[in-house]
Amino acid sequence: MRKRDFLPYATKRILIFLHDLAWVPICISFSYWLRFNFAAIPALRSAGLVELMLVAVVINGLMFWLFGCYRGIWRFASIPDLLRLIKAVAAGDIGTILVCFMIGRLEGIPRSVLVLYPILLVGALASARIAYRVVRDQGLKFDFEQGTRVLLVGAGHAGEMLVRDIEHHGQFSPVAFVDDDPQKQGHEVRGIRVCGTIEDLPRLLEELDIQMVLATMPSAPLNVLERMVRVCAERGIKCRTLPSLSELADGRIEVARLRTVTVEDLLGRDPVELDQQSVVSFLSGKRVLVTGGGGSIGSELCRQISRHNPDLLIVLDSCEYNLYRIDQALNTHGKPLVFNSMLGDVRDEYTIESLFARVKPHVVFHAAAYKHVPMVEDNVIEGVRNNVFGTRTVADAALRHGAEKFVLISTDKTVNPTNIMGTTKRVAEIYCQALGYSNGTQFVTTRFGNVLASAGSVVPLFERQIAAGGPVTVTHPEITRYFMTIPEAASLILQAGAIGKGGEILVLDMGKPVLIRELAEKMIMLSGLQPSRDIQIAYTGLRPGEKMHEELFYEKEELQGTTHPKLLLANSIPAELATVRKGLDMLSKAVEKSDVDGVRALLKSLVPEFNPTFLHEQEMKKSASLRLVKT
Repeated sequence: MRKRDFLPYATKRILIFLHDLAWVPICISFSYWLRFNFAAIPALRSAGLVELMLVAVVINGLMFWLFGCYRGIWRFASIPDLLRLIKAVAAGDIGTILVCFMIGRLEGIPRSVLVLYPILLVGALASARIAYRVVRDQGLKFDFEQGTRVLLVGAGHAGEMLVRDIEHHGQFSPVAFVDDDPQKQGHEVRGIRVCGTIEDLPRLLEELDIQMVLATMPSAPLNVLERMVRVCAERGIKCRTLPSLSELADGRIEVARLRTVTVEDLLGRDPVELDQQSVVSFLSGKRVLVTGGGGSIGSELCRQISRHNPDLLIVLDSCEYNLYRIDQALNTHGKPLVFNSMLGDVRDEYTIESLFARVKPHVVFHAAAYKHVPMVEDNVIEGVRNNVFGTRTVADAALRHGAEKFVLISTDKTVNPTNIMGTTKRVAEIYCQALGYSNGTQFVTTRFGNVLASAGSVVPLFERQIAAGGPVTVTHPEITRYFMTIPEAASLILQAGAIGKGGEILVLDMGKPVLIRELAEKMIMLSGLQPSRDIQIAYTGLRPGEKMHEELFYEKEELQGTTHPKLLLANSIPAELATVRKGLDMLSKAVEKSDVDGVRALLKSLVPEFNPTFLHEQEMKKSASLRLVKT
């Protein structure tokens, strides 16, 4: 809580000025007493004393203002303020000597006083400011309110800067540091002692009556964050962290930037470093179309594209609300951005043709898709219409109207698919790869796994279930998925678009697969609760079309490195375009007749690896005995 200011700023400056002026005659008097060994001042010297006081008060007061001694704030007094005081007092002393010399040739004024009084004056003025800052910074508050007792994890440079900022607020009261560096044990950082390592955290929380824990390390090690979150959750203590280094682009460490620990922090993914020059060359001055631009990935693509100076950004989405949200976000963009928000469906050939004829985009990012596995499993015809023929409609329009590059955003569920959603996206991959480099248009496919916190993903579902008191539902104890953050996925899609030459499938490096059970446990702990004790985890069995473990590439796709360390090239031989088009024509007729069985059979012919029976016969058996078993 901030302290209330009882006096206006101008009034404070006047009072500080009068305070400084009062020290001038005091320091002169004390200089005389020192000169005469604290004995009575001789009568012959009294006239010189009065003359010196009057001149020094006027001259020094003028110098205090001229040298800006009242621009700073006492609570934040620092070395520059001290230097300013020294300059002002030195100039005041010289001015005083000159004026007194002109008035009476310095008669009756001891020369030693002219040296002593400016030294005493600097000491007095600086001491007053330092004392005030110490009183304020050490928490001696006039309203007797104490801040939240906090323990800081990490006694490095960021920790020191955070404590420095905490000192200027009444919100927190730093009690101790913990740090795993042996050389820091027992030492102090701005008066706060390093009392142990991260392993001592449970003991210190109890002994020191800690109310909150702050991780003062940007991009803190995963094991440290996990330990901190677990210990705090067990005791019902809140914890906060500084943003990662990538988020702290300006390097400022301050209380206002503390935030709650997120599941992204606990997954420990390294920040993505883009080849900015290639992305700028790819997008700057271009007309860029993003289909599905209101969705989780599409909207983040739009935000990142807007930073690379496109000539025009066109956002297409069939959902009015999603389009409204990204429209509002782009309207508040920091610099002028030319963009159009368009309601439309990628399955509507007239809408797409009209758009391309009018805008003629240079670059197309095709993010529009149905991606929820169980939903598409129950709506086969609509899934095929959107994911297969929506892609074909946009890709063909890009080809007809001379787009430079078409980037298809795909999924890991296309590899050995066991569901309709993955199979439809695989057909879209096959078509775009067959188009390859056609009539000047480069068709590039990007493939990656699940995106944290995207619409329909498991993270928002777990958040709702935790808020409702549980249980958190996981389909199988051993089920795993690949995860990356939305900004990371969008950044790598842009990078893939920049380096792709046509016909490639670029696989995003997803790191290690994550156990969904462990993800649920971490999210429960982030809520300040304990798995099994406060929130139960229930295993419900695999759903239709769901795999235990996703794959990022086929065995026949030999992965090769690219110019970016987080992008891999899945080498495979494209299908003949004429063959693919013939298969799509047959699939289109089956869709028009709403022949679900026929559609499934044709999908199987287009994607021989499509094997829904594998899931039913193998994995459903494994999960049957685990249904509704709670940890």
